[in-house]
Amino acid sequence: MRRKHSTGTTSASATPGELDRGAHCETVKNITVSVPDEIYREARIHAAERSTSVSAMVREFLAGLAKGESDFERRKRLQAETIAASSGFSAGGRLTREQVHDRDAVR
Repeated sequence: MRRKHSTGTTSASATPGELDRGAHCETVKNITVSVPDEIYREARIHAAERSTSVSAMVREFLAGLAKGESDFERRKRLQAETIAASSGFSAGGRLTREQVHDRDAVR
């Protein structure tokens, strides 16, 4: 069992899966992801081009996903924006049925 410290040193007091975050440690979870060989090969190439690992890229992607707004939150925000944008709408200014169907007024 090793614990990684912010100084870059390790000690044997941590349990596997713990990662140092400043003054405290938090437990991290390992996951297994199955991908086709070609996708894995391309991911390794992208990781190498960025001087990182596939695991680091997946961790970054999942962190961004967790911090981003959910589909529900996005739709709720868009609804509020639409309602705010249409606040000047008034149904009282509508045309009558006769005005709508008056073809001479269009010409």
